[in-house]
Amino acid sequence: MQGGAVLQKVCRRWRSAVTLMESQMPLSNTASQYLQDGPTCISHLSMSSMERFFTSRTNPSWGYTAKTSSPEKLLRQLHSGHSQRNFSSSPANHEPSSGPQLPVSWLNDVLPARLLPYAHLMRLDKPIGTWLLVWPCFWSIALAAPPGSLPDPGLLALFGTGAILLRGAGCTVNDLWDRDLDSKVERTKSRPLASGALTVPQGIGLLGGQLLLGLGILLQLNDFSKVVGASSLALVFAYPLMKRITFWPQAFLGLTFNWGALLGYAAVHGYLDWQIVPLYAHGVCWTLVYDTIYAHQDKDDDIVVGIKSTALLFGDNTRAYLAAFATTSIGFLSLTGYMMSAGLPYYAGVTAAACHYSWQLSQVDLDSRQDCLAKFVSNKWFGALVFTGIMADKLLAQSPGIV
Repeated sequence: MQGGAVLQKVCRRWRSAVTLMESQMPLSNTASQYLQDGPTCISHLSMSSMERFFTSRTNPSWGYTAKTSSPEKLLRQLHSGHSQRNFSSSPANHEPSSGPQLPVSWLNDVLPARLLPYAHLMRLDKPIGTWLLVWPCFWSIALAAPPGSLPDPGLLALFGTGAILLRGAGCTVNDLWDRDLDSKVERTKSRPLASGALTVPQGIGLLGGQLLLGLGILLQLNDFSKVVGASSLALVFAYPLMKRITFWPQAFLGLTFNWGALLGYAAVHGYLDWQIVPLYAHGVCWTLVYDTIYAHQDKDDDIVVGIKSTALLFGDNTRAYLAAFATTSIGFLSLTGYMMSAGLPYYAGVTAAACHYSWQLSQVDLDSRQDCLAKFVSNKWFGALVFTGIMADKLLAQSPGIV
């Protein structure tokens, strides 16, 4: 009798909740039919979780209203036997919802709360993007340095600062374009614009500030470099569209992210020549490797929302394609050394980079999001290996017996 009384109580609450939901939000025919089938849903839920669920729908102190979920999302929650909140504790232990939640990172310890969404929009909590953007700049600046000398530290600092700003601007542009898509992808749904932590006007304002500061850095360079640097903006603004129209957005990202290989050389010499072009081509192939690995994190979500990528294009043949791009990358890097009369230290760096490629491609688990991210992040060390080889070659170029 006690069990039957509990079941009757649950059913009454079920009918009350259905009535409440129908009065406060529209339901599709499928959702309405599913909700009316109380016994089916009850079979998927424990009695206690049902009681806590219905309490949550009618208790404002929990931060819920019937409008917080779409009917279809609510049904998924019911069918799986849990909601987005943890109902294992009493309502008194739950705090009201305080709006979109940003990921917790080291930024929380150094910035006031009102600045955190802007910092996350710039990806300041994830510096790997800045490393991948700045390494081609550093490579070309070092290659352009006179034999026996280090690259200009002031120029390296200028490009390092510029990389932070341009990467932040690129992320802002990307998130402005993709805010609707990002909200449907597990990895990106907490981004500030997708989650609602920032509005579109606030994002545009941040973008304007970053571009203005970037312009201040560009104006420190020679006139030819100003033209080369300004030319990259077309790539920066167009890149987010590529994933909608081609399966090769990673190639377009390579053209964008490695523009610094051209700009760094121009900043030192005031012109460009053909010997720097293979370095740029190497960077494009390098990007195809690491960003295809990165794209495998989202391949399941990308299929659902209609985003294109080389990860989806290559599918089960990804590893073979990556090996081809890595081999081509090393070829272009070697050609750069040949055209610039580099010595053994340079090629030692190239060999170390080739070994890093071999490790990545042999060990990466393309079906593991965590491992794909780890291999992607490891490419900051790939860039460091190439840079170390260039620096060593420049410093030892005039020493007897070295070259």
